[in-house]
Amino acid sequence: MYITWLGQSCFKLQDKIGQDGVILVTDPYDNDTGLKMPRFEADIVTVSHDHHDHNNTGAIRNNPFIINTAGEYEIKGIFVEGVESAHDEKNGAERGKNIIYRIEIEDISITHLGDLGHILDTKQLEKLEGTDILLIPVGGKYTINATMAVEIISQIEPRIVIPMHYKLPGLKLDIDGVEKFIKELGIQPRHEEKLKISKKDLPQEDMELVVLSI
Repeated sequence: MYITWLGQSCFKLQDKIGQDGVILVTDPYDNDTGLKMPRFEADIVTVSHDHHDHNNTGAIRNNPFIINTAGEYEIKGIFVEGVESAHDEKNGAERGKNIIYRIEIEDISITHLGDLGHILDTKQLEKLEGTDILLIPVGGKYTINATMAVEIISQIEPRIVIPMHYKLPGLKLDIDGVEKFIKELGIQPRHEEKLKISKKDLPQEDMELVVLSI
């Protein structure tokens, strides 16, 4: 499968390249972020919460199936489970609710944390057990910060970590860059434009940190 980062919390996940491939997009943003959201066709869109930098489903063509609530879904061979969480440490009282998505493509389990704002509880961790690839916000201010991200990584124990929702050139949000998280985690990152991965390619021992470019 292929993982492409488009900035913020937006990823394009593809089971294969070509007309027969299925495309899932997470948290498409609008151009008010300062970044330019590309427009393309996809089959599925997940939305973690209803903020403009995560819910621009109109950017995605081909009448995709939109998932914006917790629950279990199976579309075109891709399994998605939405898990309730919060955008802050006060059960959503400050910034509202957030949905974590566990996505299974090509026998690989990917967890997208959305704009998570707190450490995970036991019930949430049970839902995310067996995560292979973790897409995690690290910029702080509106989400978990670098220190909390490292703690959550130790809770989930994924094989690959891909940071998201951090400062980029042009982004108008006042959040931290990825460097703070890299230092906090203490793992030398591997930089990629796009991650191509299969089940057999997943690291079996040491966890890997992959930083994707846009």
